[in-house]
Amino acid sequence: MRLISTPTADDIEGVRRWFERLSDCVRTVDYEAAYPLFADDLVAFGTFSDFLSERSAVAQEQWRNVWPTIRGFRWRREGIRAVVSPDRLSAVGLAVFDSDGFTEDGTRFDRPGRATVAFARKAVGDDWVALHTHMSLFRGTPSRSFGRFSGP
Repeated sequence: MRLISTPTADDIEGVRRWFERLSDCVRTVDYEAAYPLFADDLVAFGTFSDFLSERSAVAQEQWRNVWPTIRGFRWRREGIRAVVSPDRLSAVGLAVFDSDGFTEDGTRFDRPGRATVAFARKAVGDDWVALHTHMSLFRGTPSRSFGRFSGP
């Protein structure tokens, strides 16, 4: 039985646009600009906490511990996938990212990973808003980066 249908071009483009907007925020270390991308009652898995509830907690415990320590965060845009509900008001986005991490002595390393994001919106055509995120690094990638950046 097949349950997944092909999302409309508008829906997949909206999901891709969400991922791109997030990467802009990560690269510029702009937490405030990222807030509208996420629901206030966001629930996320984190590197530094098992579960995080509420966008402000995710920003404090996860974003602030990762974004300023990495560089060059970007999604593999053409590989972004989405599963969209029949009413087109919820979706799951899947994407792979690349970034530069840094060891304690400042040596750069490749920092690839993946994300699954649950989205919702009030009306078809509205921007997607993340309700849940799960981001993880690929196996063998150091779990911590020690860079100190304030933007690109």
